[in-house]
Parts: sequence; C-alpha cells; structure tokens
Amino acid sequence: GKKFVITAGPTREAIDPVRFISYRSTGKMGYALAKRAALRGADVVLISGPVSIAPPDNVKVVNIESAEDMFNAVVKESEDADVIIKSAAVADYRPVTVSDEKIKKSDSSMTLELEKTDDILKYLGEHKRKDQFLCGFSMETENMIQNSREKLKKKNVDMIVANNLKQAGAGFGTDTNIITLITEKQTKQLELMTKEEAAKQILDEILRCQEEHKKEENE
Repeated sequence: GKKFVITAGPTREAIDPVRFISYRSTGKMGYALAKRAALRGADVVLISGPVSIAPPDNVKVVNIESAEDMFNAVVKESEDADVIIKSAAVADYRPVTVSDEKIKKSDSSMTLELEKTDDILKYLGEHKRKDQFLCGFSMETENMIQNSREKLKKKNVDMIVANNLKQAGAGFGTDTNIITLITEKQTKQLELMTKEEAAKQILDEILRCQEEHKKEENE
C-alpha cells in the first residue's frame, strides 16, 4: 500500500551523436529492489537508465537517458512517495557542449570540458517530508564506512547502502553483492549474497526503521 520510487541503472551523458560518458551499472540491484517491493504489495515506480533487463511485473517503468532526465523524473514521482531508494549510478559530470555531428578522430589529443550534474540525492534530502524514507547508495573503493556516514549526514538521508567495489562479488555487473546498511544508529554488515536476497534485506531494514520511527513518535 506504500508508494516506492526506485532508481536503477546508469545515465548516459552525450558527447556527440555516437559517444557518451556513463557508468558500468547494469541495473540489477535496482530491478531486484523493484521486483521485491512489488511482490510485497507496494505501488512501485522504477526510474531506469538504459539497461538490458526485462522490467519486473506490476511495476511502472519510467525510462530515462541522462542525469537531467533522471532528476526531472525523480522530482515528479517523489512528491507523494513514501519510500525513495536511489540505487542508480547517475553521472556526476556531463560535457559542457554536445556536438550535433560526430567528432572526427584526429592525430592530436582531445580535451573534454565537463560540468557538474544536479545532485539528486541532495535535492531529495533537502525536500524530504517528515514521513518520507530516503535510502541512498554509496559505492566506494576506500574508507567505505566513513565516507558513507558523511554522505548520510550531509545529504539528510535515512539509510545508506554501501559496498566496496574492490571486494570480489560486489558492485557492478555481478549477480551478487556485499552490502553494509548504515543508519544514524547502526552499521549492519552483511555477507556475500545474491542481489535478490540483498534487496530483501534492504526492504526489511527500511520497514524496521519506519516502525521504530513510528513507535518513537507515539511514545
């Protein structure tokens, strides 16, 4: 009965009509979350970058391409959301200028000038309702817990799902993940598991946090 907005996959930032900047994300984690949430009876909106995965049943899919597309779709869908899970790998930078024609290869090197994209998680944290749960993801290669805790506080997020790309079985392109669930009160490190099982653990923790928050308000 709750509305979940879940983002998944990469974004693509065009350089010219045939080239783009992107992440290695396959969308598997976000799609597993959408599937699990729908199976539990949630009204799920999945905002997805370009992936090669079939969408889950009983899920509304909004397909996007760029970080700007993602930002606009998330802002539109998140206003009445109960839970927002931002698992997409959104590009932090995009080319300042995009060529209308294919840039021809030359013998000299090429320099791309990049500008920052909108910080979607920061925006959501700034506009979060009191009854809204916001979950972000943190992919790190060092100082995972420290960096994730800083992100949790800085961006006003209720939970961070963190993983270290250097760990075998974690990160992009795998069917498994090794995640750590970080909230203000606790750090819960989980073992290697499938992304389907990781999705279940994430949803369990979100529901537990919501129940705890409701209990605190009633006391």
